[in-house]
Amino acid sequence: MHAILLWTINDFLVYGNISGWVTKGYMACPVCNKYIPSHKLRSKIGYLSHRYFLPHDHAWRKSKRFDGKVNYQPSPILLTGVDVMQQLSHLKNLDYGKHPNNKKRSRSAEELNWTKKSILFELPYWCKLRLRHSLDVIHIEKNICDNILGTLLNLEGKTKDTIKARLDLEDTKIRKELHLVKRNDGSYIILLTCYTMSNTKKKSFCKFLKGIKFLDGILPIGMRGILKKDVTAALMELGDFCHRIYRRTLIMDDIKKMCIDISLILCKLEMIFLPAFFDVMVHLVVYLPNEALLGGPMAYQWMYPIQRFLGSLKRFVRNKACPEGSIAEAYVVKECLTFCSMYLRGIETHFNMDE
Repeated sequence: MHAILLWTINDFLVYGNISGWVTKGYMACPVCNKYIPSHKLRSKIGYLSHRYFLPHDHAWRKSKRFDGKVNYQPSPILLTGVDVMQQLSHLKNLDYGKHPNNKKRSRSAEELNWTKKSILFELPYWCKLRLRHSLDVIHIEKNICDNILGTLLNLEGKTKDTIKARLDLEDTKIRKELHLVKRNDGSYIILLTCYTMSNTKKKSFCKFLKGIKFLDGILPIGMRGILKKDVTAALMELGDFCHRIYRRTLIMDDIKKMCIDISLILCKLEMIFLPAFFDVMVHLVVYLPNEALLGGPMAYQWMYPIQRFLGSLKRFVRNKACPEGSIAEAYVVKECLTFCSMYLRGIETHFNMDE
């Protein structure tokens, strides 16, 4: 029997460990590579300018509302395995692991964000694969959900609408209606945004949130009458995009259309939320249609079934001093009970319910 490794599926931090690409800094996106769509903000690095992915003749290319500039830059070029190998050839010979000669050093411009050559490149076919590492969508979905809910509800430590975020607007000289107003005593007045909710609306919104996920297409309905139409419409389009890409059956033409749709959705969100909202996790959504095009439907790539199974194994632990033994013993008991229940007579189970 012969086995082949098609691609890996992991969260963003593990992505960096396996691929050898540092997922931090200005070039945190491994797909964009050296074609940097990031900008320096006061509190963080923002991944904006999703106009890169729009058609060259799109009207929003001329608009200065996004970052105060006209943007005709082409979209990032997706690198092949051969291109990656050429970049990795600039890495110097390093001793990995704990070694007395290992010291922190600054990477050269040719090394980009590469720190090592992945051991997977020892496979003769690895550099020929178009998709080598796939992003786990459950972590992307969670981070986007946290960003949106934290900003809408103005949760402390979660909201992206902060003083530094408002100062970012002054630095780029855009959206003057949201700039800070300075008082005589040196304090600032934070003006309301289109997504600002009163305490009454927050309470009614939280009641609707109870027991509902964000990206299941139901939550945006609860925003009607609470937020403005353009905010609700953009979030509903984002939820609809997730619904379409999570389908178990996808059509090639639909995936190509979703590549343009997600670019438009992110541009609409850029005109609503502040630049600090757009971290690298929000930016990675733009590449999900391409991964679905290469690796198949996202419903067969995400880690939801595995996470649920691991959660059930963790619940088997009764003795924390011997967790492996607890899991093994409980799993054997469960298998035995399942097997015996198939042959029970006079006792109704889901195996003999129809008898």
